[in-house]
Amino acid sequence: MPRPCNDRPGGGICYGEPERFSALALPSSARLLVLLTLAVHEVAAAQPSKLPARERQERQVVVPGPGEPVPEVRVAANVTTYLRFSAPIDRASVEVEGRATRFKLVDPGEFTLALEPSVEPGPGEKLGVRVRYKDGGTPAYAALALVSHPTLVDKEVEVVRRPRTVEALEARLSHVEAELVSLKAQCAQSGLPNLAFSGVLDSKGVRAKPFFGKPAPGYKGGLEPGLGTGYRGTLWAMVVVQVRNRPGQPAWVPGAARLTSVKGTPVKVLSVHMEKPQLQPGEFALVAVMVEPPASNEVLFQLELVDTEGGRLLPITEVAL
Repeated sequence: MPRPCNDRPGGGICYGEPERFSALALPSSARLLVLLTLAVHEVAAAQPSKLPARERQERQVVVPGPGEPVPEVRVAANVTTYLRFSAPIDRASVEVEGRATRFKLVDPGEFTLALEPSVEPGPGEKLGVRVRYKDGGTPAYAALALVSHPTLVDKEVEVVRRPRTVEALEARLSHVEAELVSLKAQCAQSGLPNLAFSGVLDSKGVRAKPFFGKPAPGYKGGLEPGLGTGYRGTLWAMVVVQVRNRPGQPAWVPGAARLTSVKGTPVKVLSVHMEKPQLQPGEFALVAVMVEPPASNEVLFQLELVDTEGGRLLPITEVAL
């Protein structure tokens, strides 16, 4: 259709569609510049906005005491944070919340713990970390909380215990001295010569009953009883049983024991001994429990071995004595 040619000098009649702008109508250099500009704009629009880089820091935190708040450690996804402890840690005791689903790396060493989250904690979220020390000092455990921060991440954190006061050291010394006196008394009463001196070991026969200890139904404490023997003399009695600490469990040391007949009659326990100072994960050891001779003629008992911290016990059934 004809139309007025308003874009031409002097007007006139034009035919066809009005001319439209096209990059192809430009000179080659200008056309190239336009195409590059459009391409850069499209690539920039397609890329997601990147989070600002977080400042990596090194700092120190103090292990909290009872009732004190748990110190926080700032972590970030795909960044390894190293926790360095002032004393050796029990690798098997390391507990990290979300370990199986939210971490690329959880690598405990003798003095270190390396953590690399694949998914960092959300705003206000805290992931707990708990590590047990091997040296027997206090506090026995270090507890920390992993959090995220928009601008900071902890690359290395030194985890230290609070220095003990003079009063605390004196109290601990008194406790150790009391334990030493008790151990000396036990040593003086133990051993075959001292048993002979005390009259406990006599010429009458000693009865020995082998048994295979079984854990109580439903027990899931990470310890396994095995072969054992119950010894009963006229003035003394003793239960010896093999104990296994399963792999992946904390080290274990028996501190106390309870012996009860199947009818519920308690037997007085005199002392508890193990053939090695500490039962590491995957190890076996014999545990001996000295008791007074049971007053009744019952032969089946249940033995409970309790660790020095009172947390892990091993209930053993079908103990013959």
